[in-house]
Amino acid sequence: MHNQSSAHIREIFDSIQGEGPYVGSFHTFVRFCGCNLNCSFCDTDFDYKKAKKYTTENLFYELKNKNTEAISLTGGEPLCEVGFLKEFLENYKEKLNQKIYLETNGTLYLELEEIINYIDIISMDIKLKSTTKEDSRFLDNEKFLNIASKKEAFAKVVFDKNIEDNEINTCIDLVKKHNTLLVLQPKMPMDNEIDLNNIFEKFYSKYQNIRLIPQVHKFLNLL
Repeated sequence: MHNQSSAHIREIFDSIQGEGPYVGSFHTFVRFCGCNLNCSFCDTDFDYKKAKKYTTENLFYELKNKNTEAISLTGGEPLCEVGFLKEFLENYKEKLNQKIYLETNGTLYLELEEIINYIDIISMDIKLKSTTKEDSRFLDNEKFLNIASKKEAFAKVVFDKNIEDNEINTCIDLVKKHNTLLVLQPKMPMDNEIDLNNIFEKFYSKYQNIRLIPQVHKFLNLL
């Protein structure tokens, strides 16, 4: 009999991945409540009253018959529930027989260390002060990426017209060490004044393993 820890999960749904290099693929999304950051552009409803409490066993039964390309752990910040995730993945990952895709803000590196062996793909955000209005966590991002790079990992940076040259340089310094793919994601809704070509060229002149990929699900009116 497993120790049944539990977690608040806002929703579980099947949809098209709208961000990053896996855009267009069919994923099952498990959206956790709670986050350790408070970004100004966050579009997630964290209301715990609207969430459902799951045990690891409940979650397994909800996911076991899914026929999608990956189970995407998203939020919020999934790693805030690392104890639950560790128990769930230890007990059920092999039975699910699906790739585990982690969407994370890239700051909780100690928590990542606990479950890295069960994760297949990591989408790590680099948060910029110019867009989030919160202090950046570049040192945490660096420690996180050192662990994440053991698996398939890419970094994603949401930016707007206020992005600063020093932020661009720091992003590049972070990903260069592991030659990590850097996905540039314009903040939505997109400002008409933003010069995407200029920003892209500033990145590309110093680092070529980049892609400019908007939030495609917003254009397609998907969840």
